[in-house]
Amino acid sequence: MSDQLRATAGNDEPDLLRDQFRQLLRYRAMIGAGALLGLLGGAWFAATGVDSYVATSEVLLRSPTVDPFASGGTAADKQINIGSERQTAASNSVAARAAKKLGSNGGVSDLQNHLQVTNPSNTLVLRFAYTANSPKAAARGATVFSQAYLDSRQDQTKTLIKNMVAGYKGQLNPLAKQRQELLDQVKTIQDDTAKSTVLSNQANLLSQIATLKSNISQLEALDTTPGYVIRTATPPAAPEGLGLPLLLALGAGLGLSLGLLAAWVRLIFDPSARSESDVARALRAPVLGTLPRVRPGPLLAADHADVRLAEEYRSVAFRLAYDQRFADRRRLLVVAPRGSGEAAAAAAVNLAASFAETGIETLLIEADLRSPGLSARLRAADGTRPGWARSAELGEGGWPAGLQVPVDAGESGTFDLVPGRRVRNVARSLTSPAVTRLIAEADAPNSTVIVLAPPVLAYADALALVDRVDGVLIVCDPREVHRADLDRIRELIAGAGGSVLGSVIHHTPRKPLFRRLPRRAPVPRTVAAPVPAPVQPEPAPEEPEATDSRNSGDSAESPETTLTLHTVRSGLTR
Repeated sequence: MSDQLRATAGNDEPDLLRDQFRQLLRYRAMIGAGALLGLLGGAWFAATGVDSYVATSEVLLRSPTVDPFASGGTAADKQINIGSERQTAASNSVAARAAKKLGSNGGVSDLQNHLQVTNPSNTLVLRFAYTANSPKAAARGATVFSQAYLDSRQDQTKTLIKNMVAGYKGQLNPLAKQRQELLDQVKTIQDDTAKSTVLSNQANLLSQIATLKSNISQLEALDTTPGYVIRTATPPAAPEGLGLPLLLALGAGLGLSLGLLAAWVRLIFDPSARSESDVARALRAPVLGTLPRVRPGPLLAADHADVRLAEEYRSVAFRLAYDQRFADRRRLLVVAPRGSGEAAAAAAVNLAASFAETGIETLLIEADLRSPGLSARLRAADGTRPGWARSAELGEGGWPAGLQVPVDAGESGTFDLVPGRRVRNVARSLTSPAVTRLIAEADAPNSTVIVLAPPVLAYADALALVDRVDGVLIVCDPREVHRADLDRIRELIAGAGGSVLGSVIHHTPRKPLFRRLPRRAPVPRTVAAPVPAPVQPEPAPEEPEATDSRNSGDSAESPETTLTLHTVRSGLTR
């Protein structure tokens, strides 16, 4: 079982990612604004940035040697500390030499800010990169700095050789003077033993003098070339930098990333249920249907120009019919979370028409006793009513008044409507025994009761009916309802003894920001003729008042009840 759950969770991950991506796309304006700001930022950097050119010169270092072709020359070059040489190349002394040749007025530190010295790995090469506002200035700066470094290094070597030669000569002069003294002694000494000792000392002095002269000769013969310029700086053809296209691309990418981040943050902190999955998770019930986006029209979907609306209601009705929880008692309470309840009324009417189309005797009860008006928006039909819906019993406050009006649903057939009416005590009327018996008669074979109640978060009227109408259908717009509201609705319905069978999602049309003004017809430039007086139409003959066939022989009917019946029928006829 655990393996099966892991496999199911793994299969759901792509769906969750796609759902989150679709939710992010709801904030297209925020994402587009981020991309636009990024483009503007890239264009601003490209326009305000100063073009800079970089020229490069490379120098190969070498050590001073007597014989550059000897095998020991390579070992001498390996003794060069390339890190120290790189620091020397970027030092103030080299920059001061370059400043004299460039004639810079900004000082040594300003030139050092334009110079960058690097060393490719495993080489004795120093790379001088100089940045300037023009290609020629960049090339000249790189050339001058590389030559200044070589001159500085050669001067240091020559100075070192000069000091060493001076030191050797300082040692040589006393030895030469001492040798001369020994020569003078040799001429005057007659003893062979003493003379042999002096000659021995003279030989030692000659050896030391020869060594010193050899060292001086080697130092004077050294090749003091510090290195070679292996790459001459040339004026660059294009400025250094990202360029306008790349800056725009980077700006757009960064702006798009920021827009997606802002949209994700907005999505995380958005309390609205933005998708079907959010609604299903909050209600813990499936989404039975999503109504297509259509223009506002008649209440019955059969009269609407777009046939997709009627088909979607039929699909919801079939899903309810095959739901075992609804099929056991065939009672349905249709409510909206909050608002006007217009979408819930349309759903209740069209579901009643869809059930009637399948041959089921359907009764629609308008339990909205605070602002009833459903009967005035439907067409009355002549015909018989189902036997189980013919109760003439009055409820508390005069509702239900025993009136079931047959409604013409077009090709779907007819269904009966118990219209609502305003009462003084709504709670007492909804919990009256008459309402209970009216709903309970739906237990008859081939019958269904649909109850329309006010928004459940606005009034507690729907909760008063939940214990008798077990299944509840929530009609909501995910953009207009919060997830916390859906959780609260589910808890309220469960606490009242009912269950949420599912939900129907609709999309409330948004009001346009700018209303398009109608175009005026051109006025013809002609002389206006006198307008004749309008002809008054003849008044139509008054229709006789309709009477209820069931109560025509009942002399005990009160004038108030008859007046109410006539008023409702007059609204239906209109």
